[in-house]
Amino acid sequence: MAEYKGVLIFGEVTNGKLASITTELLGCGRNFADELKEDLCCLLVSDKTGETAPRDAIVFGADKVYTVEDSLLKEYQGETYIQVVERLAKELSPRVILMGQTPVGRDLAPRLAFRLGTGLSTDCVDISVDSETKLLRQTKPVYGGNAQAIFICDAMPQLVTIRAKTMSPRERDDSRKGEVIPTKIEINMSPIKTKIVEKVKEEVTGIKLEDAPVIVGGGRGIGGPEPFKTTLKELADVLHGAVGASRPPADNGWIPEAMHVGLTGKIVAPEIYIAIAISGASQHIAGCSGSKTIIAINKDPEANIFREANFGVVGRYEEVVPAFTTKLKELLAG
Repeated sequence: MAEYKGVLIFGEVTNGKLASITTELLGCGRNFADELKEDLCCLLVSDKTGETAPRDAIVFGADKVYTVEDSLLKEYQGETYIQVVERLAKELSPRVILMGQTPVGRDLAPRLAFRLGTGLSTDCVDISVDSETKLLRQTKPVYGGNAQAIFICDAMPQLVTIRAKTMSPRERDDSRKGEVIPTKIEINMSPIKTKIVEKVKEEVTGIKLEDAPVIVGGGRGIGGPEPFKTTLKELADVLHGAVGASRPPADNGWIPEAMHVGLTGKIVAPEIYIAIAISGASQHIAGCSGSKTIIAINKDPEANIFREANFGVVGRYEEVVPAFTTKLKELLAG
């Protein structure tokens, strides 16, 4: 029986650089490795991982970085990536495997759990190590975000996906030393059932919703598409943030689906989330409950959003938001 030891991070590379979720995983992974007194390893998979991403993985906490390069890995496909991750996981036998709750992680983690014969906790917002058992206490939202449950899995390795923005990366330490290990893994093409024929990038102006430190979200009560482009955008611009929305504006075509925040949209965790004319349905709360601070503006004093908010203003958004924006401009200018 294999001795399970160490922490393995599945790192994601975007345009030759570590994705922000990877630095967050390295931060919490480093904490676990230190507590367990074991190594922290990072796996980077791409057609060309380059030099910057592996070095940054070490700078942000990894002891060893395994790089797998192959032209077949240029675009993510579950059938190719799983071969690489499964092979390395079986060779290293890590105690813990961490992935991001990203489109890649959501697809890859269940495949890996099945092949390794282990359990999986997805979309965790907090994890800690039990000092006696060395098992992870995995906290994740349940019932549409209305409650949080703690799971413990004694099957090895312990496999977890973590929600973006819920973990903090460590400070960059350029003095850290580590080992980059180029690894060759032959990919079997026979299981490949799909091929990518075209990739269309969505045009995004300004800061991406998932990367924004401040999000100004609008709901059904906004009344139409125009205020999203004017009133809400002006407030977001002042705060160097982005505009989002609950499901009804997306369903009504007032905003692109990419701006939809919620259980079936994007899960966000900004420093500040300003919910304007949003009732606070559980599906929407599930998408923004990770926000550090929630500010609600709604004319209905009984709206559910006020139960979730840290601060609230009862009033018509047409009056409150312009006044709020003007005051912020004055304060920032002074």
